[in-house]
Amino acid sequence: MCGIAGIARSTPSGVTVETLGRMAAALQHRGPDGYGFYTGSYVGFAHNRLSIVDVAGGGQPLANEDGQVVVTYNGEIYNHPELRRELEARGHVFRTRSDTEVLVHAYEEWGAAMLHRLNGQFAFAIHDAARRTVFLARDRFGVRPLFYAQSGRALYFASEVKALFASGEVSAAMDPRGLDEVFTFWAARPPRTPFRDVRSLEPGTYGIWRDGSLHLHRYYDLAYPEQRAEPRDALEQLTGLMETATSLRMRADVPVGAYLSGGLDSSITASLAARMTPHQLRTFSITFSDSRFDESEFQRAVAGGIGSLHGISAIGENVIAQSFPEVVWHAETPLLRTAPAPMYHLAKLTKASGIKVVLTGEGADELFLGYDLFKEVAVRRFCLRRPESRGRQRLFDRLYPYLFEQGRGGEFWRKFFLDAGRPDDPLFSHLPRILLTSRIKEFYAPEFAASLTTARPMDELRESLPARFFQWSPLNQAAYLEMELLLSPYLLSSQGDRMAMAHGVEGRYPFLDHRLFEFAAALPTSSRLLGLREKEILRRFARRILPASISGRRKQPYRAPDAPSFFAAGAPGYIADMLSEEALNRVGVWAPRAVGGLVRRCRAGSAISFRENQALLAVLSTQLWHHQFVATAASSQALPTHAADVVMHEAVPVPA
Repeated sequence: MCGIAGIARSTPSGVTVETLGRMAAALQHRGPDGYGFYTGSYVGFAHNRLSIVDVAGGGQPLANEDGQVVVTYNGEIYNHPELRRELEARGHVFRTRSDTEVLVHAYEEWGAAMLHRLNGQFAFAIHDAARRTVFLARDRFGVRPLFYAQSGRALYFASEVKALFASGEVSAAMDPRGLDEVFTFWAARPPRTPFRDVRSLEPGTYGIWRDGSLHLHRYYDLAYPEQRAEPRDALEQLTGLMETATSLRMRADVPVGAYLSGGLDSSITASLAARMTPHQLRTFSITFSDSRFDESEFQRAVAGGIGSLHGISAIGENVIAQSFPEVVWHAETPLLRTAPAPMYHLAKLTKASGIKVVLTGEGADELFLGYDLFKEVAVRRFCLRRPESRGRQRLFDRLYPYLFEQGRGGEFWRKFFLDAGRPDDPLFSHLPRILLTSRIKEFYAPEFAASLTTARPMDELRESLPARFFQWSPLNQAAYLEMELLLSPYLLSSQGDRMAMAHGVEGRYPFLDHRLFEFAAALPTSSRLLGLREKEILRRFARRILPASISGRRKQPYRAPDAPSFFAAGAPGYIADMLSEEALNRVGVWAPRAVGGLVRRCRAGSAISFRENQALLAVLSTQLWHHQFVATAASSQALPTHAADVVMHEAVPVPA
C-alpha cells in the first residue's frame, strides 16, 4: 500500500513541488519507503511508497513511454502478471515488474473498461495529458480510500483527508450532517464525510475530471441473485475460490504474515497462508487483560496447529486511553467504539517484527452471514409472526446471553428488539442498531440539534436503495446494508486501512475477492445461515483444514473495553481537558450539562449501558477530532525534492 495525493487545475497555472511536498509529508506514515512527484502545468501528483512488489524498480509516479499517461497508485493488483502477459501480447512494452505499470498500459488499451479486469484493492489517479483529464478510481468494496475536494475549478484528492488540508488550498470545517450520520450509522455514508466539502469516492466508482468538472460513474454494484438450491459442487467451488483468493494475496516480493484473532475467519486465512508460504508464517494477535474480550487460548491453539511464529500485542488497562488521540488522528472521524485502538497497536507490533503485509479475515461475516445481526433478523421476524409467544421471545436469551446473564433487563431488551420497526421497512434489519446509536443525539447541544432540523439520514438511506434491493430476501437485504453501512466506511476504513497504514502495514482480504463475493451472494441464505448456525458452508470448508474446536466454535464478536478505559487510575490528562465545559462549548456539538452527568457516571463506574458507552466515546472522539483537524490549522513541512526517488515533469508532446 501507499499514499497518493494530487491537484488538477482547469487553467495552466501549475502545481508546485512545495505544495505536493506538504501533501506527501502528511501521508508519510502510509509509505515510509520512498516518495516522488509529478508536476505539470495543469496537474501535479505526489506518492508515498510502501515497497512490496518490484521493490527496486516500482517507484512512482510512473509514466508510459512518451510521458503522456502518468499514474499515482495505492493498492495491489493481484492478477497483474496475467494482465501483463495479455498487454505484452498486444504490443505494450514494460520497463518494470511492478503492478503499477500494468495500470498505465491497461488504461492505454482499455480505458475505463480496465476496471472490470482488475482483481485487487486500489485507489489511483491517471493523468491523460493528451485528453487533459484525470481518471480517478476505487476498488469494488472500498478497501482503499480516496478523498477529494473541489475548490473553484480545481480538484484535490488524497488517500487521507489530512493531505488535502496540508495543501494549504483546502480548509477544514465540520459538516453537521456528516457528523449526524456518524451518530446514526457509525460512519458517514460515502460520498459524505464529517468534513464540509470533502467527499469520499464511493466503492466501485470512477470519476473523470475534465475542464474543471468531475463526472462520476459506477462500474460495480452489489447484487444478490440468490439460487433456490445449493449447487452440488458448492463446497468444491468454495474450496477453489478460497485457495485462489489466498494464493493471489500471497503474491509479494516481501514476506506476508497474517492476523489471527482465534475466530473462524482469520484461522482459515492463516491456515491457508501457512500452506502456501515458503517461509514459516508470522502471525499476530491482540490479547486483553480483561477476560471478557480475550481470545488468546484459541489464538495459541491455531498458531500451534499451523506452526506459525506468533506475536502478541497485549492491551493493558491504560493502553487504549493513552493512544486514543493518535487513533482519532489516523481515523479522521469521530468513533463510537475503541475497537480501532487495539488494531492500531497490532499493526505497530507487526511492523516492528519486520512484516509489512498481512492477510486478515474481514469480509467473511458479511458474505456468509456471520454476525449476530443476521440471526437477530431471523428471530425478530419469527417472533413478530406470533408476538404474544413468550417461548419465541426467549430465543433472544440464546442470541444475546450477555444481555440477560445478570438476570435483569431481559424484558426491556426483548421489547426493544420487537418494537424497533415493522418488517416491511427496508431498514428493518438495522433499525435496532440505528435506533440505539441515535440515542447519542440526546447529548446534542440545542444549537447543534437545531442546525439539523432538515437532516433525514434514515430517509435518505431508504431513498438511495436501488430498485433491485426490494427483490432480495430479508437476509440478503440485511447483508447489502451491512456492506454499505459498516464494512466499507467503518471496518475497512477507520478500523482497517487507517490503523494498519498508520504504521505502514498493508492488510489483504481474501474474502473480499469479488469472485468469492459473487459466489456467496448467489447461494441460498440457508447455506450461509442455517437456523441460528452462522457461516454454515464456510464451516463445512473449515472442517477440511482446521480442528473441530475452531471450525465449530461459536462466533465471539470482536470487542474492546470502552468507556471504563478512560477512567482507570492514571488516565491521561487530555480526557478531562477535552470534556471540560469550556472545551465542549468551544466545539458546540455537545450539551455540557448532559455530558457532565455522563462523565460523573463513568467515573463512578455506573455508566454501563450501550447508550452511555457509545455516547462517551462519541463525545470524547468528536472533541479530539475537532481539536486536531478543525481548530488547529494544518501544517506540514514539505518533503524535500532532493531526497525524492522520482521527480517527473510534464512531457512536451512530440508533433506527429
